[in-house]
Amino acid sequence: MTREERALLAVEALKKEYPGAQCSLEYQDPLQLLIATRLSAQCTDARVNLVTPALFARFPTLEAFCEGTVEEIEELVHSCGLYKTKARDIYKMCLVLRDTYGGVVPDTVEELTKLPGVGRKTANLVVGDIYKKPAVVTDTHCIRISNRLGLTDTDVPVKVERDLRAVLPPEESNDFCHRTVLHGRAVCSARGAKCEICCMASFCAHPVKPV
Repeated sequence: MTREERALLAVEALKKEYPGAQCSLEYQDPLQLLIATRLSAQCTDARVNLVTPALFARFPTLEAFCEGTVEEIEELVHSCGLYKTKARDIYKMCLVLRDTYGGVVPDTVEELTKLPGVGRKTANLVVGDIYKKPAVVTDTHCIRISNRLGLTDTDVPVKVERDLRAVLPPEESNDFCHRTVLHGRAVCSARGAKCEICCMASFCAHPVKPV
């Protein structure tokens, strides 16, 4: 079975298993998703969703962030971990958005990754979820499951993204990544795998024994 064939089977299996694929971060506009995703680094989405309501209430607009201070942001995002770096990146990101992009969040990975603290994972999430363009968000669940399925053979995010773009239908790639997150949490975890209940067990290239 080729990677392309296995990818199509995975797309259909995950679509049936998780029909309502969507980002678990809560946001109201492109800027909020950009900031929430930056906060999610080495932090759970659930924790980020507890933090952002107060953050966005204090800073409801891009201009509000620009007029605030790094210290204020630090205080509000403290529980997300790495808060000093994240607060600095958020503040600088907002300044660049205002001064370079006219307050508009860019719609390409290339432009988004020019923003402070924004890597390809964050950029792809914004491009896919906000602008509905083909995107591949290589979070840890996506990387792990793609390797076990045999869709890639590397843990390097940019290489996983390249491999998935080569085998996934562009219109399915964003939802596929969201569904791997759900599947990784529920069935195919880092510690082990519940292959006996996995919707992809029949064509998985590297099934894992449960622990």
